[in-house]
Amino acid sequence: MMIFKKSFGFLLIGFITLTILAACGSSDGEEQAGGTEEEGQEKGTIKMGQINWAENIAVTNMWKVILEEKGYNVELNRVDMGMTMSALASGELDTSLEVWLPVQDANYYEKYKDELNFSEEVWYENAKVGLVVPAYMEDINSIEDLKENKELFEGQITGFDPGAGTMEVTEEMIKEYNLDYELVGSSEPAMLTAIGEAIKKEEPIVAPLWSPHRIFSQYDLKYLEDPKETFGGTEKIHHATRHGFAEDFEEVDKWLKEWKMDDDSIGQLMTYVNDAEEPIDGAEKWVEENQDLIDEWIK
Repeated sequence: MMIFKKSFGFLLIGFITLTILAACGSSDGEEQAGGTEEEGQEKGTIKMGQINWAENIAVTNMWKVILEEKGYNVELNRVDMGMTMSALASGELDTSLEVWLPVQDANYYEKYKDELNFSEEVWYENAKVGLVVPAYMEDINSIEDLKENKELFEGQITGFDPGAGTMEVTEEMIKEYNLDYELVGSSEPAMLTAIGEAIKKEEPIVAPLWSPHRIFSQYDLKYLEDPKETFGGTEKIHHATRHGFAEDFEEVDKWLKEWKMDDDSIGQLMTYVNDAEEPIDGAEKWVEENQDLIDEWIK
């Protein structure tokens, strides 16, 4: 009888011990699984428009790096300016990082000002747009000089993406100055290649360009005087978001409004992105080296 009691006692103690260990193991496993899920949890997906312009590729990749480090997923959607505005208005995109005002994108602002949010905040203060020629064209200094030199340029202005605000303003400029020129659309990379090839041969070329842009560090170019101010004066670069973005992504909305860059910071970013094998690699390098500046935006 005593043997039975001892055996039963040992069995009972063993059962209780196993139950406690199992409970502890289960509890630890649940905590570990829960911790992993929380650490890996994304804060949502942000659909960002990307226009095939050098500075736009640079800043969209920069924000992709910054936001994904903070737990967001960022989708970059390559579209032109017109499609970007339409997609923001319909809610298919969340944000576009580049709107030039008061002149270049004024048509888009007037068309969509009630359908999406154009930021009052400016991330780049001293933007400039106009026609440029190589600096070696010493006798061509004003847009008015183009009228008497149509044959020199074969009656063509080398342009980029049709539908871009600057292209629309250039069309208006042709009418304003009564120029018998054709604005030839292509893409920004194609336009930059054409400028580079012309400069290598010291041939004439005229094209609409803007600052900030990395090409000014590569070639000696000059803006043509614009007496009628068709291109306006100093432009400012804003961002735009769909309705409801501030509610859905409150902290990101605040960060974008704190975002500020100058000639040095945007110039370095564009250079890193252009020189990298992939744009995201250049953006990652720039973000790593400029964390103090970024901390000012996302404080």
